[in-house]
Amino acid sequence: MKTRSIDNEIFFREVERLLGEGDDVTIRVRGNSMRPLLRNGRDRIILRQFAEEDVRRGAVMLFRYRGAYCVHRIRRIEGDTIVFAGDGNYRTEERASRRDLMAVMRAVLRPNDAVVGCETLRWRVPSALWLALPQIVRRVILGVLRRLCNEKN
Repeated sequence: MKTRSIDNEIFFREVERLLGEGDDVTIRVRGNSMRPLLRNGRDRIILRQFAEEDVRRGAVMLFRYRGAYCVHRIRRIEGDTIVFAGDGNYRTEERASRRDLMAVMRAVLRPNDAVVGCETLRWRVPSALWLALPQIVRRVILGVLRRLCNEKN
């Protein structure tokens, strides 16, 4: 299969248009900030236009952040400000306003095309277990995963 690259701004403008028309959009995960639950270059996520009830602690959302686009989990809500963090980021948080929210993740497509819905136990249990771990434990696990992946490449 031939791969083509396009500018993120053009890509996400189209994503936003499709979401606005009520379509679901599937995008490939890029980056390691949502590790270990979402894997760079392997997993795809299915996004849909969000409703107000989707904006809740623990939801994974696509949002605009400092001129870029990011998919992270809501850590907490402070009035009109939503505080996000990647599952693989144990220190960094992003703050965005509600107007910067674009979509909510509704499912993950694994490399074998298995669909894991975000409302299913197959997603909710690993998410809850990962987030319940102390930061130091998550840091160690992420370090081991990083070393293992570097050895494979």
